[in-house]
Amino acid sequence: MTFADVRRIALALPEVEEKVTWDTDLTLRVRDRIFAIGGDAAERVSIKASLEQQAELLEMDPDTFAKSAYVGRFGWVTVDLCRVDPGLLESLIRDAWRRTAPKKLATTLDD
Repeated sequence: MTFADVRRIALALPEVEEKVTWDTDLTLRVRDRIFAIGGDAAERVSIKASLEQQAELLEMDPDTFAKSAYVGRFGWVTVDLCRVDPGLLESLIRDAWRRTAPKKLATTLDD
């Protein structure tokens, strides 16, 4: 998987926009709220998750998942794109979008 795959998955979700932040990071947002952070040549992406989901991922595969710098205490997880299962990555991105989108908008996304 690559960051291009992350962008493709995320941009297919309702009302997602990209915004360059901190001069280097490409943030993926829904209604200006960030749910994923990476970059064009990035080998890793940070994705918003719950603390419980983060703990499960770290226990399941600590070589693929890690607590994100700065925001890991809120549940964000850093994903190694070379190692992650494509289906799991898509699920994580969709969950992050749902967690970030306003409730009414989040209900528009089919499972």
